[in-house]
Amino acid sequence: MKNFKICVLPGDGIGPEIMEEATRVIKALEGRTRRFHLELEEAVVGGASIDRYGVPLRDEVLELARGSDAVLLGAVGGPRWEGLDYSIRPERALLALRKELRLFANLRPARIYTPLVDASTLKREVVEGVDIMVVRELTGGIYFGTPRGVETLPDGTQRGVNTLVYTTAEVERIARVAFDVARKRRKKLTSVDKANVLEATELWRKVVSEVAREYPDVELSHMYVDNCAMQVIRDPRQFDVIVTTNMFGDIISDEVSMLTGSIGMLPSASLGSDGPAMYEPIHGSAPDIAGKGMANPLAMILSVAMMLRYSFGFDEEARLVEDAVEKSLEEGYRTPDIYSPGTTKVGTREMADRVIENLSDKPAWREENHTS
Repeated sequence: MKNFKICVLPGDGIGPEIMEEATRVIKALEGRTRRFHLELEEAVVGGASIDRYGVPLRDEVLELARGSDAVLLGAVGGPRWEGLDYSIRPERALLALRKELRLFANLRPARIYTPLVDASTLKREVVEGVDIMVVRELTGGIYFGTPRGVETLPDGTQRGVNTLVYTTAEVERIARVAFDVARKRRKKLTSVDKANVLEATELWRKVVSEVAREYPDVELSHMYVDNCAMQVIRDPRQFDVIVTTNMFGDIISDEVSMLTGSIGMLPSASLGSDGPAMYEPIHGSAPDIAGKGMANPLAMILSVAMMLRYSFGFDEEARLVEDAVEKSLEEGYRTPDIYSPGTTKVGTREMADRVIENLSDKPAWREENHTS
């Protein structure tokens, strides 16, 4: 039995609802496998923290996150806090956690579940079987490079400046994450850049190619970002893992996510070189449906599966969760965001109930697995 400490940050809007269901799945899985115990310690962040303490992220919560083995985050933000100064809006909690935990690699899977293939806006024959992982560099590139800002010129006009910067070390570390991820999947990696125009991404391509020598079992290809944006729509099944810069990853990961037809199904992970990783659904806080029992908890539950796989190495347990989600969909259960005629509409709690029930349908673990 292995013990881990998890920092649980439900956040705002539907965050607390989906987090409650995800923690129920964790407890059910613990009882099922008997291989680990996750000690869950909850704290408030984002708008909830502003309402209670006046700041989106307290030092005590940051220290709790730093001292944990992983962080689960629901969602932060909402219209009620949009009038606040930018420096203390709920989203600053998310940015601060990424920065202080040194989370440089964002992993966004986009998998088409067969029962939901018709939810995509693309044709079935295009998207059926799609399973893509986008690995986005998270702390460098044009979003953080200097000089930056808006300046007034002598003639009274203004000029905006942002700087695209990458170092060898920054590219090496994100490339290794991507190669490691690809090695656990179909062993195919596409590096996306604009090396024909941007010198910084010419360096990106060179460094990724050098790192590839450490991974002879992974097939590496390079693609310009404009071509990638087209190919993701034309033939998404050609991709396994995509690794790219911060800005390109921001765009491509959103494009890839919409292949699935619903962002309510999509988890994510943000990883660092040391310390805890952070796991969260990619959707927002959806305050319009908060408290109504309508939220889709599956992205949060699948974020738990990512945590089990990438932070703790529990691949079998991660697959148990993923399989339980898929079986629940195959049985026809749908929250309102993925409902279609002929399926059974259920609420947040009922969908998690189905997942938990399907966890119990798995074969019992052999005794040697309990003691290994």
